Amino acid sequence: MLFSEIYGQEHLKNHLTQSVDNGRVPHAQLFVGPEGCGTLPMAIAYAQYLLCQNQNSENNNGNEACNIKFNNLSHPDLHFAFPVATNDKVKSHPVSSHFMEEWRQLLKEQPYGNLFDWYKMLGIDNKQGQIGVDEALDIVKALSLKAYEGGYKVMLIWMAEKMNTSAANKLLKLIEEPPNKTVFILIAEDEEQIINTIRSRCQVLHFPPLAEAVVKQALIKNYQLEDSVATKIAHQANGNYNKACDLVYQDSEDLQFEDWFVFWIRSAFKAKGNKSAIHDLISWSEEIAKTGRETQKQFLLFCVDFFRQALLLNYNATELVYIETKTKNFKLENFAPYVNEANILEISDELQNAIYHIERNGNSKIILTDLSIKLTRLLHKKAS
Repeated sequence: MLFSEIYGQEHLKNHLTQSVDNGRVPHAQLFVGPEGCGTLPMAIAYAQYLLCQNQNSENNNGNEACNIKFNNLSHPDLHFAFPVATNDKVKSHPVSSHFMEEWRQLLKEQPYGNLFDWYKMLGIDNKQGQIGVDEALDIVKALSLKAYEGGYKVMLIWMAEKMNTSAANKLLKLIEEPPNKTVFILIAEDEEQIINTIRSRCQVLHFPPLAEAVVKQALIKNYQLEDSVATKIAHQANGNYNKACDLVYQDSEDLQFEDWFVFWIRSAFKAKGNKSAIHDLISWSEEIAKTGRETQKQFLLFCVDFFRQALLLNYNATELVYIETKTKNFKLENFAPYVNEANILEISDELQNAIYHIERNGNSKIILTDLSIKLTRLLHKKAS
């Protein structure tokens, strides 16, 4: 992958290429950034620059055969680890090596894709993937071998926050004292979820969201959109190129999430003194509970963001509001007054608690019903 194929983040490209040029390559690095900012493409481009001994920011002019292998993501000294779970193809002890065909397909089609896209590709969006101890054993085994081309070996661990404690403990010593010319690149969206013993052994690079102008130019280049359309989508994407691509194709899960959210909010608002609305909330909870846990978590994160956008609009921070509702007869400006300083902290806490309990395999129907009943009270709280 070429650096020129990665949007924005010029200061990070310069930092990474200079570190290689100067022979100062940290043995363990942690790339942290929000979805759609380019941490994964940047890590692959950096690995290519390092392994192929490339000599400029275009990431070529080095070992031509090596660059060809990277074009197919088949370089023998580039290793991947990522969250997986059992599916129709792999019934037990799933590890990344079982899913390399799907992984290469994801990187070819959606290099800025998120975890939800990956789970859908594997057909496991009803499960929670992880990087487990079987994966850790595979990593130890792969890195114990000599480099195929006699230079560096790179282990790229995507969504490192999904590494469980057993796997992290198994890799701790290896990350602290890896074999000569072995580089770990961990990629995460939530740095706080990575255990401290791993995080403290890595040099951390923080990736900001992409600038609106960068997303706009990428959309015009890749999709030949009109300037006004690209501007609108770039604003809605909020620095997330993956979301911008979904909006181009009208393929964003946010459209379904908005339908669920609007029905939920309307039912919760009517439920005060209205028994039939309570039945609607229970039916809604049952419907959402039938979806996979990853879908439920993504939806609740969407709700957190929606409430935040409503709060910003309520307090006239309109330049920070990027959501544009698609649901008929539902306007964010009409909903915004019901989200204020009296209820936003409690609403946010309840949503985060629901995510926490769903992650830990709580009964989704009970969790969502409880959340819905609490919301009926919180929505009616008035600002002082």
